[in-house]
Amino acid sequence: MNTALRNNKDFWAGIMLIAFGAASIFIARGYPFGSTMRMGPGYFPSVLGTILVLFGIYVMIIGLRTAETITVRCSTRALIVLPLSLIAFGLLMTHAGFIPAMALLVFGSASAGREFKFVEVLLLTVILTGLSVAIFIWGLGLPYPLIKGF
Repeated sequence: MNTALRNNKDFWAGIMLIAFGAASIFIARGYPFGSTMRMGPGYFPSVLGTILVLFGIYVMIIGLRTAETITVRCSTRALIVLPLSLIAFGLLMTHAGFIPAMALLVFGSASAGREFKFVEVLLLTVILTGLSVAIFIWGLGLPYPLIKGF
């Protein structure tokens, strides 16, 4: 494999999408597929896997036509803060409720970036938490307490 192909980010993104799509199809092969009107448990992963494979082929072909190389920039803060935010979200969902967990997740995830502005992140936290409550709790009716104890 030549170096241009080894460092081509679109080529590797296409390979990754193809791998995830193929894995989805492979895992779902044992489930009943059903039909479009009566979907079985294997319908969604199979269709989504097929779409991922097709999209991966498209991205890989685009990668072969262009030569955009991979640039490695590693943020230690993001590698630490993002997983901790997800873990805290899971813990707070059970112990504090949906609103505190969602607010900490949004605020913590935004703090992993370099352009952290407190007022903007606070506004983003309020808006995303409000939209999440409206969609998931009220709209879809998920049985999570908004704030534990209330």
